[in-house]
Amino acid sequence: MELRQLEYFVAVVEEASFTRAAQRVHVAQPGVSAQIRRLERELGQELLDRSGRSVRLTEAGAAVLPHARAALAAVASARLAVDELTGLVRGRVAVGTVTSHDANLPALLAEFHEDHPGVEITLTEANSDQLVDGLRSGRLDAAIIALGAETPPDLGLHTIVDEEIAAAVSPGHDLARHTAIPLTELRDQPLISLPPGTGIRSHLDAACAAAGFVPRIAFEAGNPAVLGELAARGLGVAVLPVSLATTHPDLHALTITDPELRGCLALAWRAQGPISPAARTLIQRARQVFTTG
Repeated sequence: MELRQLEYFVAVVEEASFTRAAQRVHVAQPGVSAQIRRLERELGQELLDRSGRSVRLTEAGAAVLPHARAALAAVASARLAVDELTGLVRGRVAVGTVTSHDANLPALLAEFHEDHPGVEITLTEANSDQLVDGLRSGRLDAAIIALGAETPPDLGLHTIVDEEIAAAVSPGHDLARHTAIPLTELRDQPLISLPPGTGIRSHLDAACAAAGFVPRIAFEAGNPAVLGELAARGLGVAVLPVSLATTHPDLHALTITDPELRGCLALAWRAQGPISPAARTLIQRARQVFTTG
């Protein structure tokens, strides 16, 4: 019995497909099938039911699965223990990020790769809710997220940016005669906002709910710069980080009061559970590089 046979078996079970499992372990599908057949011959039982459209566990396979996972976890723990002892940084680090922020993530990853060329780095872009799910599931080791109205209690957090959330309109908009407005002034306005699952949208929805109304969202876009362009063309009131609202040449920024809204960009990671030396090293470096703005 070989570790790769157990690895391929677990991959097929979790993917419910030989094709997807082969892609996951970077081996041709016939190779995956052959190794699992060898494992089944050695155990004297079929572990997988291949008769349906998707691959399913047999009764014997269900009995073997937890032991296969335990064996793979034990090997990973042994490697981690050696890495910790020798200080060796290797392996893989999966990083996630929201769009459109000023944190120089490319420079951080490039410098980390230069110092640790043996570490494979992957980068995923998504909204904050998806990134938090990735951290909790272990798919991601670290992520730059926009914190919503509720701070995730199970994550480690390092603040990168903490700033006001403002409204922004075109200079010809009726609200452009003001410099500040209460949140309730937005009740009947067509709003231009980031989609659900993002930090700013979470703050907006929670504040409007507390004020007794549902925001009237006319346009949604995942890039704050696009929101600014839509507002500059007179299509509504954009809800943006104040840094963007005040620097756009064709926007008039409005402070939102009663209540004030603030957005926070943060580096996040799992606060509990195992973390590889490579991921720990990257997180430590990121906390040094990303200072609160």
